[in-house]
Amino acid sequence: MLYPALKFVSVPVMHALWRPRLEGLEHVPAHGPAILASNHLSVLDSFFMPAVVPRMVRFVAKKEYFTGNPLVAAWMRAMGAMEIDRENVSAAQDMLDAAVEVLKAGELFGIYPEGTRSPDGRLYRGKVGVAWLSLTTGAPVVPVAMLGTEKVMPPGTTVPRLHSIGVRFGKPMTFTGEPGNARDRRRVTDEVMAAIQGLSGQEYVPRYGASVKGAGGTEV
Repeated sequence: MLYPALKFVSVPVMHALWRPRLEGLEHVPAHGPAILASNHLSVLDSFFMPAVVPRMVRFVAKKEYFTGNPLVAAWMRAMGAMEIDRENVSAAQDMLDAAVEVLKAGELFGIYPEGTRSPDGRLYRGKVGVAWLSLTTGAPVVPVAMLGTEKVMPPGTTVPRLHSIGVRFGKPMTFTGEPGNARDRRRVTDEVMAAIQGLSGQEYVPRYGASVKGAGGTEV
């Protein structure tokens, strides 16, 4: 299987080049389903986060990651990333449905609730897909903070830079409520974002990051 081979090769390289500081890795369940909900500072978050977790992490990534840099695209596919078109509401729901199957199979699923990379290093309002997943499956949410990854590969750059990074995991969070209830989805999402902010120390902005970029996007 390609995934273990990639981990075997990539993890030592990552530690040698970027010296990741890990905190709270014990909070990631050793068995069973869980949602890893992270802030999003760099395209390389989808490399660093799965690389430091012993178990395989499936996650969604915008379709541009699969059509741009060929090395990034190859890595995404090899690591089990699932493509999402943020402009297509139906495709977004299809992706959430696929995530449900991942969780029902007892796997880890990674998601960026902001829906896009932060345009300025601040933490933006979360979209409600993370809440829908947790309330639909009962899977716990593990908040995650990526630290310093925006300095490794800032937006607009194609070559990674050398800079130390950090990955901080919080305690699992469980929720009750109805996945079809908009208030429950918003409440759960806001609690997840507050936990991420507590780990990352970022300034919180009560707006969607995509709106700041002028990109619109869907409410997932």
